[in-house]
Amino acid sequence: MSLITLTDALADAAAREAGLAAFNVIQLEHAEAYAAAAEATGLPVVMQISENCVKYHGALRPLALATLAIAEACTQPVVVHLDHAEDVDLVREAVEVGLTSVMYDGSTLSDEANRARTREVVQLCHAAGVSVEAELGEVGGKDGVHAPGVRTDPDEAAQFVADTGVDALAVAVGSSHAMTQRTAALDEDLIVRLASSVPVPLVLHGSSGVPDEGLVGAVRAGMRKVNIATHLNQVFTTAATDYLSEKPTVDTRKYVGAGRSAVAAEAARLMRLLAERLR
Repeated sequence: MSLITLTDALADAAAREAGLAAFNVIQLEHAEAYAAAAEATGLPVVMQISENCVKYHGALRPLALATLAIAEACTQPVVVHLDHAEDVDLVREAVEVGLTSVMYDGSTLSDEANRARTREVVQLCHAAGVSVEAELGEVGGKDGVHAPGVRTDPDEAAQFVADTGVDALAVAVGSSHAMTQRTAALDEDLIVRLASSVPVPLVLHGSSGVPDEGLVGAVRAGMRKVNIATHLNQVFTTAATDYLSEKPTVDTRKYVGAGRSAVAAEAARLMRLLAERLR
């Protein structure tokens, strides 16, 4: 297998009562690491390119095409996903380039504008067979709009899905973006209520701050897609720094390669953790 949509990957995760791991691609080595993790575990993976990453590189196409090539060479199912896209033109470009999923982030808009714009994105993407993830409001830590204590209301979430037609919904249940300590405590009772009220799979953003037992509990409660970025950036940076301290070199392949290997190993561990059938 190779490229699949997020809708298909989440349907598989739901059938297995498992979680689908979603990791951020920042450099080419990240995509290579996630493909290696998928091969090692025999599990599907989501490779995510954020709008912030696109701004860092100055364009979507080069990194997207490279990630797609890595995904297509992988024997396991891979979703290549545009994450936290606020620019509809960028969404349109992602569809044209061949990404199989997008997360449209209209959370800084008014509620009415968010729903209207998200509907437009859904129509655009569904016409091309591309899945759409969205959210009602910002998860904690992103521009300070949501503190970690903010929670998604199940009835409001269900209505948002009905109004927009999205394929997956990111919800606020106690996690926060960009956490460097794994200390977040999730509201598992709320996840259960959301899973029973919302007719599409739930997505956990800010999962780097959630310890292993919290991730397992979230999946058991009904969370299906789990986004992890900052934690893997820490793993990469630590491995590269350790390599340079032990074997100083100007050959970037040496220490970047060490980071890639460390990320591949940790990504595989997390994929297995999330994919275990929980009883």
